[in-house]
Amino acid sequence: MSPTIIGIIGIVIMILMFLTRMPVAFVMAIVGFVGFSTMVTPNAGLVLLSRNVYDVFGSYDLTTIPLFILMGQLGFNSGISKRLYDVGYKFMGSTRGGLAMATVSACTAFGAVCGSSPATAATMATVGLPEMKRYNYDDELATGSVASGGGIGMIMPPSVVLIIYGILTEQSIGQLFVAGIFPALLVTILFIITIYIRCSINPEQGPCGEKFTWAEKFKALLGLGETLAVFILVIGGIFIGLFTPTEAAAIGAFGILVIAIIRKQITWAGFIKSLMETLRTSCMVMMLIAGAVIFGKFLAVTRIPFEIAGWVSELQMAPFLVMAIIIMIYFIGGCFMDALAFVTLTVPIFFPVVMELGYDPIWFGIIIVMVTEMGVITPPVGINVYVVYGVAKNVLDQEIPLEKIFKGIFPFLIAVVVGVIILIIFPKIILFLPQLMY
Repeated sequence: MSPTIIGIIGIVIMILMFLTRMPVAFVMAIVGFVGFSTMVTPNAGLVLLSRNVYDVFGSYDLTTIPLFILMGQLGFNSGISKRLYDVGYKFMGSTRGGLAMATVSACTAFGAVCGSSPATAATMATVGLPEMKRYNYDDELATGSVASGGGIGMIMPPSVVLIIYGILTEQSIGQLFVAGIFPALLVTILFIITIYIRCSINPEQGPCGEKFTWAEKFKALLGLGETLAVFILVIGGIFIGLFTPTEAAAIGAFGILVIAIIRKQITWAGFIKSLMETLRTSCMVMMLIAGAVIFGKFLAVTRIPFEIAGWVSELQMAPFLVMAIIIMIYFIGGCFMDALAFVTLTVPIFFPVVMELGYDPIWFGIIIVMVTEMGVITPPVGINVYVVYGVAKNVLDQEIPLEKIFKGIFPFLIAVVVGVIILIIFPKIILFLPQLMY
């Protein structure tokens, strides 16, 4: 039996195992181990399994992930999210749809200290939904803005998905981080425009809130001085080469902890909770990476990625059409599978194809994160929608139907599609800052 046929059988078995709801990391590791052992020898498979698991959990570069997750958890448990929302509320709350605009802006800002889409959505839902309910915002707009705004956390550095993409493709995590800044801001602006249009057409969806003086606005802004300083230090330090992403993550986590202690806004219980959530999330991410690496080794010996790349290069088809097909695959796959898991699974397959077509790897990384961002708000998976649904039940003491939340995200989904098209037409928006680094 040819290596390609074995590889195809392995992929089919893996898809069938997904249907049993087994954890994605374990499925990839099992299929990769069995497939590699079949292709080479059982002893080689055991060596691959032990070595790759050890290498992943013992990797210095991968310490970036738990440190940035800790940074986000400390930010959440020390009340940074509330201060971010307060700034957005005081600057935008008095306009129609202003609270929804403030929520989206706060999601972007919190994404800069969190890096996780569901965590951002859960945090801002806890803070924003009660306020929007108090001002009689339409449930569709309120929940849709929170669920969609949470997705910006996937693009805004420090993004966990970008870290994993950089590790799997051996690209600079620092370049990926700075490349994500302008796209995240672009999506934020598009979301704000979307809210403005919705509230202009139907003013009852987002009534005006209370007005604040400029003195009150600037006072709220000053409350974010330390947090803004930490973000500038982390991303700016990476940008100018002052320190590596791993060192930046350590500085960011330490900086947020110092701010929380000085402000007396974190308790011992909150600190322990941050550590436990960091441990749980980090182990999940590490297992995903280990499973993806083992599965990637299996794919490498089957030569399927290289066969696909060679086949694509021989097609009489324009490169942009091939890229359009790949982007569509990521969009459809993101609707059925967790974004993090889907990226770790598919990057080893599609990355050689993209390189064969001559596309920039940094640009491709941002584009697929943008596309999989759509997956976190679209059915049937739509993890952010389920997060907002659960939070709404707890903080509002009412159950907002899932179909209403999914209906509320649809205009924001269109905005993300527009953003992806803009970034494809104008790739310099992504590549401008990374090219300044070198």
